Amino acid sequence: MNFNFDLQYFADAGTLVNASTGFVNAGSGAVDSFTDSHTLSPEMKTFYDTELLENARHELFYAQFAKHQPLPANHHGSVEWRKWNTFERAAKLTEGVIPTGQKFGVTTVTGAVDQYGTYTAITDKLELRAYDDVILGATEEMGASAAETQEALIRDALLINTNVLYCDNVDKDGNVKSTPTAPNEMGASDTDGWAKLSPAMVNKAVTIMKKNRVPRISGRYYAVIHPSVAHDLRECEGWIEAHKYASPEELYNGEIGELHGVRFIENVFAPVLGGEKSEAYKNKAGTMSYASYFFGKDSFGIIDPEGGALEMIIHDKGEIGGPLNQFSTIGYKFETNGATILYPERLLRVMSTSSFSASDKEN
Repeated sequence: MNFNFDLQYFADAGTLVNASTGFVNAGSGAVDSFTDSHTLSPEMKTFYDTELLENARHELFYAQFAKHQPLPANHHGSVEWRKWNTFERAAKLTEGVIPTGQKFGVTTVTGAVDQYGTYTAITDKLELRAYDDVILGATEEMGASAAETQEALIRDALLINTNVLYCDNVDKDGNVKSTPTAPNEMGASDTDGWAKLSPAMVNKAVTIMKKNRVPRISGRYYAVIHPSVAHDLRECEGWIEAHKYASPEELYNGEIGELHGVRFIENVFAPVLGGEKSEAYKNKAGTMSYASYFFGKDSFGIIDPEGGALEMIIHDKGEIGGPLNQFSTIGYKFETNGATILYPERLLRVMSTSSFSASDKEN
């Protein structure tokens, strides 16, 4: 007697692959055709997609200041940004003499996309017996994961920029003791002083950007800072809370206040450096250092790939749960270049310590 088995029934969350021709078992290579039942209803898919995107959007802080570059479908995975070369000032003309013309050209900056994604498996018993909507809860947390992934990729890409300002070491009376030029020169102890981000340092950062003729964003410069750095600034004279703006409705995501013409965005994913992964950034006291990014217009670029945007992927237990429909999977994937620095002079990384340098952990 012969027994025929449908190998698709024995697939699990780690072996089933949705290919262009059907469902492929990564272990055996067996292929099952698509069926109408192997999908969510359009209404449910729209609902969960919306939950993922909205939750991710609330956690994005760096991306809102990027120059976005579309990448059409059916193109290779890279794009090119072009920048016109500037001209020198005009010289005095001599009567009857034709002056030498200036060269004109364009420089290019390229960026390439990579794919990122993750998923989780939910058992039928958890889905059936849990008091809360497990699929919805997993979708919300996946949105947070997607945003954190994107934020970390952007902040790490911007960390390599060489346009850096180290905060001055000051004593308890606010007098500058030294101007550090490297991470291990920053900070010291309560006796020697600290290198916190102060109004004076914000003013210095703004002055540097003005001298570099960095164009503003809607009339302001913007900075993304860690909550520990924001704590120090909030205690300073001259700080303006966001809700006290003349037009408080015109706020970026995470905006908390303004100082010296810079509007600040608070972001828990702003770099905290100096641990095992980033030991080179330890300050003089051997504690955590913080990287605050000050932005001008179009300082960095993000690629928006057609067909590669953030996508929610849910397979229900009837589709992927094995012979007894025992689990569903919830996940996401997206393509991104992280970030590509377009104008190094328009991005200023300000390195500082904080009141929490001794207790914070690197991120």
